[in-house]
Amino acid sequence: MSITLADARVVTPGGVHEGWLTIEDGRITHVGHGPAPGPGHSLAGRYVVPGFVDIHNHGGAGGSFPTGDPDEASRSVALHALHGTTTLVAGLVTASPEDLARAASSLADLCDDGVLAGIHLEGPYLSAARCGAHDPALLREPSPRELTELLKAGRGHVRMLTIAPELPGAIATIAEAVSNGVIAALGHSDATYDQAVAGIEAGCTVATHLYNAMPSPHHREPGPVAALLEDERVTVELINDGVHLHPAMARLAFAVAGPGRTAFVTDAMAAAGMGDGRYGLGPMTVNVVDGVARLAEGGAIAGSTLTMDAAFRYGVQRVGLSLPEAAEVTSLTPARVLGLADRLGSVAVGKRADLVVLTDDLEVCGVMRRGAWLTEPR
Repeated sequence: MSITLADARVVTPGGVHEGWLTIEDGRITHVGHGPAPGPGHSLAGRYVVPGFVDIHNHGGAGGSFPTGDPDEASRSVALHALHGTTTLVAGLVTASPEDLARAASSLADLCDDGVLAGIHLEGPYLSAARCGAHDPALLREPSPRELTELLKAGRGHVRMLTIAPELPGAIATIAEAVSNGVIAALGHSDATYDQAVAGIEAGCTVATHLYNAMPSPHHREPGPVAALLEDERVTVELINDGVHLHPAMARLAFAVAGPGRTAFVTDAMAAAGMGDGRYGLGPMTVNVVDGVARLAEGGAIAGSTLTMDAAFRYGVQRVGLSLPEAAEVTSLTPARVLGLADRLGSVAVGKRADLVVLTDDLEVCGVMRRGAWLTEPR
């Protein structure tokens, strides 16, 4: 089956051009400039960007990945897909070893089916001083042995581990993760600059939601933020919702790391796509008021209600990114983190036809995954 999308403004890493593209068997086979060579589905001048890739997400549509419930997980994936996320890693939160293993095993089934792109263990090896919305009673010292058991439960689908490198046993656990092909991410950490550097040297290549749940940089105590931003091996996550960080701080990170080392993430929880109210995030209770999620006890920010299309818009309209830059940080860079950039993440010949059609106002009006419309633009 062949589909031609005509009369589009195609957003590629090289810029934006008026043109067309053809999809066959779920892949992009041609990307052209100007009028399409034959009849096609006219997009009436709308933008086409690559499907969004979210490497840090805990749920949505009332569903939560940490429960491990496949129906909740599928509902969450469907909600984010309607907002343009065509590749999603399911995030777990700090829990008992038994609960983490059970959830990882359940979500691995959805990974086998291609519904999820992997599992992210955000916890339990986090700093008690920077645990945010994680249950401090369930935090524990990093353990290579425990991690090995969790990786077995996930059947090869655990793709990322967030860890505080200053904790006893952290360096060995980072090495264990990396040796098993798991991305080690530095986050929820009270590390000094030197401790952060040690974590990076041990193998941490991602900063879990930079700035959040880590010490603020100081001119005499730069802490992990400076270490993560300055190292070319590290990709920094940003929760670009205007709540977790001021747009000026997003601009600062972007100025240092650039689009090739910046990945927008949602850190979404069950309330994404829903209204205000009370929700669960693992064992924690979260109140959502005016779209902002905070712990019922203590008031710490507890994930977000963000979707990737909103992060894309905010990046362009408030942070000042160009459309190609916004596409890179919401798709190509996170795809690169997952080792999938050769298959998806940009509008290019040979890549999977995961596409989002946007209006002039950058609102989603169509989503295609693997060459099939999830929502078809009219």
